[in-house]
Amino acid sequence: MSRVYNFSAGPAVLPEEVLKEAAEEMLDYNGSGMSVMEMSHRSKVFDEIIQTAEADLRDLLKIPDNYKVLFLQGGASQQFAMIPMNLMKNRVADYIVTGQWAKKAWQEAQKYGTANKIASSEDKTFSYIPDCSDLPISLDADYVYICENNTIYGTKYKTLPNTKGKILVSDVSSCFLSEPMDIEKYGIVYGGVQKNVGPAGLVIAIIREDLITEDVLPGTPTMLTYKTHADANSLYNTPNCYGIYICGKVFKWLKKQGGLEAMKERNEKKAKVLYDYLDSSKLFKGTVEPASRSLMNVPFVTGDKELDAKFVKEAEAAGLVNLKGHRTVGGMRASIYNAMPIEGVEALVEFMKKFEKENA
Repeated sequence: MSRVYNFSAGPAVLPEEVLKEAAEEMLDYNGSGMSVMEMSHRSKVFDEIIQTAEADLRDLLKIPDNYKVLFLQGGASQQFAMIPMNLMKNRVADYIVTGQWAKKAWQEAQKYGTANKIASSEDKTFSYIPDCSDLPISLDADYVYICENNTIYGTKYKTLPNTKGKILVSDVSSCFLSEPMDIEKYGIVYGGVQKNVGPAGLVIAIIREDLITEDVLPGTPTMLTYKTHADANSLYNTPNCYGIYICGKVFKWLKKQGGLEAMKERNEKKAKVLYDYLDSSKLFKGTVEPASRSLMNVPFVTGDKELDAKFVKEAEAAGLVNLKGHRTVGGMRASIYNAMPIEGVEALVEFMKKFEKENA
């Protein structure tokens, strides 16, 4: 078996150890005589899987008792509607637009009320995080919304915005569990797991309990009301059982690595290898302002579209796959999530050096 180094932005690389364990348990999970894919979500066996997964996640993130953990479906994109439906009591919300996903969330919120764009970095192709220390926060805003790590553009908030007392809602899809977080600074934190935590099809939302009420916008479907899922412990309907099972294994793996402090250290070390090379290269250059650089997603270009295409093709032949950048940035993008070993980043840099020499 030959494994490649997979730099995909999502669905993305998972820890090999987790995949091997899941393979071993595919036909018979824990003596149950069946696969997790086949078992009832109401069974005792699955109840233990979901409860353990939640307990481990709470432990990793030090989630306070007054926050609920929900395992939801519909992708992060469904949260773009769920959030205003559940939180927009005054029909006003403030959005900081730092990339495509924040922009889509802002556009969706306009269907439910006034969604103010209070800051943006679109003027420079989302290549930086704007100063959020003193923003024109609306007096009647129900919440302030951010996308904390921008997968496409490779930017990350290093300091959370000053929301002047308003609830902070954050999409953390592509930086979830890559470093410690202070959950109490947020009203809602949510992320699609397919970038850094598990397989596609599952969203984890961590929501402060006082925000989970029956007081939602008129016409909000039962399935899009947080209270529906909170009251049923994420089992109102059949959840993504297999996704939850794999995430549970990833949580165990993260704890085994030393938790989120250790992951942050590892991720900083990995990113430094790539950024240091980009800063010294004459052929390749990063597209993000250094102060806003993400540890998870690193876009870079040569400045020549044909050369970029050649690089992607030759890298793939060398076992370095999914390096093509998003169409709005062009060039290349290396997503170096938790499960990407440092050897993968080192192999990429060695290949880049070789390519630079051959194409100087």
